Formats: sequence, C-alpha cells, structure tokens
Amino acid sequence: MSAARAVVLVSGGLDSATALAIARGRGYECYALSVAYGQRHAAELAAAARVAAALGAREHRVMQVDLAGIGGSALTDRSIPVPEAPTEGIPVTYVPARNTILLSLALAWAEVLGAQHVFVGVNALDYSGYPDCRPEYIEAFEHMARLATKAGVEGSPSHIHAPLIAWSKERIIREGTALGVDYGMTVSCYQADAQGRACGRCDSCRLRRAGFEAAGVADPTRYQ
Repeated sequence: MSAARAVVLVSGGLDSATALAIARGRGYECYALSVAYGQRHAAELAAAARVAAALGAREHRVMQVDLAGIGGSALTDRSIPVPEAPTEGIPVTYVPARNTILLSLALAWAEVLGAQHVFVGVNALDYSGYPDCRPEYIEAFEHMARLATKAGVEGSPSHIHAPLIAWSKERIIREGTALGVDYGMTVSCYQADAQGRACGRCDSCRLRRAGFEAAGVADPTRYQ
C-alpha cells in the first residue's frame, strides 16, 4: 500500500522545517509548498528548497501571490521598518490574512493530489501574537475546508495538522534535532540579507536564539 500523501507548507524557517520532518516521520509522502508573496526576506525561499530536498519531499513547488501589492506589513512593505525591540499588541510584522491564503493554496493542491493531510508549522506559544497562529484558527479553517471543497462535501476532507502549535521553541528544536533537521539550512530572520544571513535583532531572531539556548543546542544561524 502506498503512503498517504500530505502537503506541507515550507517557508524555509525553523518551524516549517520541523513540521516537514514530523510529517515525514509519521510516514506521509510529503509535497512541500512554498509561497513567494513579496516577502522582504526572500532568502527564505532558497532555504525552503534546501529543506525540502534534505527532508525528502516528493515534490517542492513555489507559488506566487502578490501580498506586497496589498502591503500593510513590515514584511511586505519596505517603507515600514522591522521592529528591533519588543512591541505591544500584534506587531507590524503581521501579514494580513497570510496564513489563510497559504493554507488555502495548500488545501487546493491537496485536493488535486488526493491528499487528505495538510501540515503547517504555526505555533501559539513562542510567537509574535499573530491571530492566525492560534488553535481556534486552525480548527475553524479545517471546518471551513470541509464545507468549501469537493473532497470535503464528498466525505474525504483534508485534515489540518499543526503539530507545533502548543510547543515551546525549545521543544521544537529538540524534537527537530532528534528527527535529523539541520537548522543551519533554515532562515528565520525577518530581514535576512540576500545570502540568508540573519540580523540578530528582530523578533524572529530573538525567539530563535533563545530557543537554541534553552534547548542546549549550538545555534547554527549565520549572522550578518
């Protein structure tokens, strides 16, 4: 019997690499999906290709969405600076509706592939307060997927897996390391340079560095 298929959203960052490793470890035939949405840290897309290849994805696709044309985020509008100190509330690095758009693309590809599983590396603990990283959001999206797709209404709905959602960054790194993830391939920085080197100052860099310290794992991040 062939392995069940899963579409895995792979950004090129630490969390999505771990999600791909988990999906592979559970025996799924993995199809990696990355999205070029106009992000200023486009070096993560090259990292996504490295991660998908290293972790044995059956296929890796990059889809294009122009979220930069909408703007409203420091990650898609270069006139908005990336914060380098903690801020109150939802930070300007939030990209409006990003996870809804990315999950919708993954859901569509999953339906075409006959895959009933979609993995996403969202996390509700060590994150920046984004509303589309919460368990209730994932549950609501899965419910919507059952109603909005041919596969769903015909009794073969896709399940949305968010295995990291309740994990600390420390646990994510420990689990990923045990699964053989080479985090040196990943890019998490919101303002990484063209070579994928991290700034070391943004919120994503701070969370990542603290995770490696807490896990007692050497930080392989390349800094500017």
